[in-house]
Amino acid sequence: MAQPRISAYLPPDIDPTKAALAFGRRALPKLNEELQSPELLTQQRALMALCDLVHDPEKVYQAIALGFLDSLKTLLGHQDQTVRQKATEVLSVMASHSIGREGLIQSGVISALAGLLDDPVDICRKNIHQTFDMLAKLPQGAGGVLRAGLIPPLVLKLNTELDEIQELILDTLSNCLRVEVSEALEAGAVTVLKEKLSHPSAAIRSKAAWVLLEISSHAEGKMAMCNEEVIPVLLNLLEDTQPEVQENSAGALMFALVTPQGRSSAMGAEAIPPLLTLVAEETSKARLNAIKTLTLLAELPEGRQTLLDHRDTLLRCLDDPSEAVQRAAEIAITVIDWKP
Repeated sequence: MAQPRISAYLPPDIDPTKAALAFGRRALPKLNEELQSPELLTQQRALMALCDLVHDPEKVYQAIALGFLDSLKTLLGHQDQTVRQKATEVLSVMASHSIGREGLIQSGVISALAGLLDDPVDICRKNIHQTFDMLAKLPQGAGGVLRAGLIPPLVLKLNTELDEIQELILDTLSNCLRVEVSEALEAGAVTVLKEKLSHPSAAIRSKAAWVLLEISSHAEGKMAMCNEEVIPVLLNLLEDTQPEVQENSAGALMFALVTPQGRSSAMGAEAIPPLLTLVAEETSKARLNAIKTLTLLAELPEGRQTLLDHRDTLLRCLDDPSEAVQRAAEIAITVIDWKP
């Protein structure tokens, strides 16, 4: 079912053109005073002016030096939705700059934003998840999300949030779970992500597969993938109409099949035919991952026996324009031809 897009429009009684904007270095100190004003309209106008200014990285640097982040963290708990909307928007814009990301991480903004996960205003939640997404791209930001204990609630929010916010959550999780996976597994992430692999949105299917790839890069994640029977679902996605879904699903399979349990599960689900189909498609983005996955299956006697009849498919890859594909095909053929 289609979902409405989250609107960032403000209430009709808020006119940004009436915000008193000064220019130069004196603008920001004045705005910081206005943010702390007891008058609601003054706060709203100051926030709207600040939203315009922080698109400039130099203004972001000045704002952080002047202590704006403390004022903004205070406003996150404001009862007025316009104040919360614009405060979260300012932080989201600041997070789009490298200097802003560093400042937000150091100032403890991540924990402050966590209090808005259940905000009733869609655009406020979207803004905070955009901020989490940008911060998690840095190792220290991903660490900050983990230390704030946000992984379990983010996993749970995948069951209830709007589609466009789910996409942001999946992006955040993909960076965080590269670092640490235990909390996500305890929160039932694999089960939730398995369901997302069947989502109507191709973007969500693709991102869910990518998060599972990150999970399966950890030993305990590989076991969870087998226990939750995710491998057959990923195999079905190898026939998805979207190339990125195919590629990420093949990547997740490649990591999951490193274990004997993973290879056994894949053979039971008849993984070889769809993988060979991807390898034969010369324009497929998933070819490299598919070849590497077939190499893992060739380590099993039954897998090797089956693939001996399909050496020609891999031999054609030796002339592939991609050196990585050529090298992967060489290794696959060597494993297939090996005799005990």
